[in-house]
Amino acid sequence: MKKNKDHDKPIGRLKIIDDFLPSPDELVQDEKTQKITILLNKRSIEFFKKQAQKNNTKYQRMIRNLLERYVKRYIA
Repeated sequence: MKKNKDHDKPIGRLKIIDDFLPSPDELVQDEKTQKITILLNKRSIEFFKKQAQKNNTKYQRMIRNLLERYVKRYIA
């Protein structure tokens, strides 16, 4: 069996999925929360901070809403 040495290329069949991620503007809602600790990469945090500033909200709220949208997608 031949091994794939190019790690940047996908292995196997590709499946196109619908883009279900919301735009940053849609992540400005608030709901009941529970405090946790999470490590995120700096680039992601900077993105959310800039988007939060543009939308006059908090970046943590936007991240929470993104995760909630993801969960709702797979619970249904």
